[in-house]
Amino acid sequence: MSTPVRLSALVLLAALAGCGGPAPQAAQFVPPEPGVAELEGPLLARYTLVPTLALDAAMARRYGIAREEGSAMLLVALRRPGPDGEEAAEGQVQARVRDLSGRVQEVVLRRIDSDGYHDHVGVVAVAPRDELRVEVQVQADGRRQRFGFQRRF
Repeated sequence: MSTPVRLSALVLLAALAGCGGPAPQAAQFVPPEPGVAELEGPLLARYTLVPTLALDAAMARRYGIAREEGSAMLLVALRRPGPDGEEAAEGQVQARVRDLSGRVQEVVLRRIDSDGYHDHVGVVAVAPRDELRVEVQVQADGRRQRFGFQRRF
């Protein structure tokens, strides 16, 4: 065997040796970090939008959400900065979701009292590779304020 052929064979063997290793694994869902909108008051609106299948069973029960493919949970929690951390804040929350095709969903938000806090929870229809723009309106302390955010699925 000539030197160039031997060298080619060694390179091929080295390349094939690197092909071993663990089998591919399914991608794991990594939930987005909850967002925070700083509103006048001072008032904080903590929010997240996650697929319902990413919720564990206990959390889904706590919020009264069915874990289903094609749906996501929108959660908006109103808080006030306090001397010992955040405190519950009263207010009304409405939300509207728009996808890139222009389809609009009015989100029905329910108030859930949890551990002394008031969370506003609703379900949004989603599809794979959706990019949603969420518009939230908060009414608290006699003020009407808005904020928005986007999520990709």
